Amino acid sequence: MLELRDVYKTFNPGTVNEKKALCGLNLKLNEGDFVTVIGSNGAGKSTALNAIAGVWPIDSGSILIDGTDVTNLPEYKRAKFLGRVFQDPMLGTAPTMQIQENLALALRRGQHRTLRKGITRKEQEEFREMLKVLGLGLEDRMTAKVGLLSGGQRQALTLLMSSLKKPKLLLLDEHTAALDPKTAEKVLQITDDIIRENHLTAFMVTHNMKDAITHGNRLIMMNEGRIILDIQGEEKKNTTRRELLEKFSELSGANIDSDAALLTK
Repeated sequence: MLELRDVYKTFNPGTVNEKKALCGLNLKLNEGDFVTVIGSNGAGKSTALNAIAGVWPIDSGSILIDGTDVTNLPEYKRAKFLGRVFQDPMLGTAPTMQIQENLALALRRGQHRTLRKGITRKEQEEFREMLKVLGLGLEDRMTAKVGLLSGGQRQALTLLMSSLKKPKLLLLDEHTAALDPKTAEKVLQITDDIIRENHLTAFMVTHNMKDAITHGNRLIMMNEGRIILDIQGEEKKNTTRRELLEKFSELSGANIDSDAALLTK
């Protein structure tokens, strides 16, 4: 469903601020993979996600989504393949519009989108059932403005919106980092449910090692723009946070004491 072939990206090349963010990154995700991506600050996690999304062009290499080469496609043309949830709960929704209007826009993605004809009764019933599954009471507030919702409610709504058209790939960019622990746990539970029920392929960047181990079927660790660890199945399930830190220290050659502060325990 996703393939990165020898991807390179350098920011500010030839200047004192030059930063090699991706250094020959290779990755292949099969359909249905839910991959969690961890690494210290500057490891290339978010750069990889943004390269997939087309936020900026890569220097060299190829990016394929479901067999289609999207390397040279601008961000807006890749959008039809992707669902995305950002770190900031304020992004991903239209705050001045109602909950049901946001869902209607997401449902009409890829079409000539307009609400001129209004939201049908059938759509309202469908939206009510979808929201009910979230367990947040939003089904009784469908005409409320999204800007009035809490961060957790907005992230849950964004997750629902991003999966309505069943994207080829769901990108989760530290989407619980701005939430309190209890709310983050609820949003991650909703994330698991949506990915499983819609049989989605997902790429989740996180700083939280516990979340990286608990969620998904595959865990990738990055360092200096490369993948240094790729585990799945029983090996992933049985890995502890301490073992991950030790592997990071061993594989990266970095001091565990300093990097322990960069990777959330």
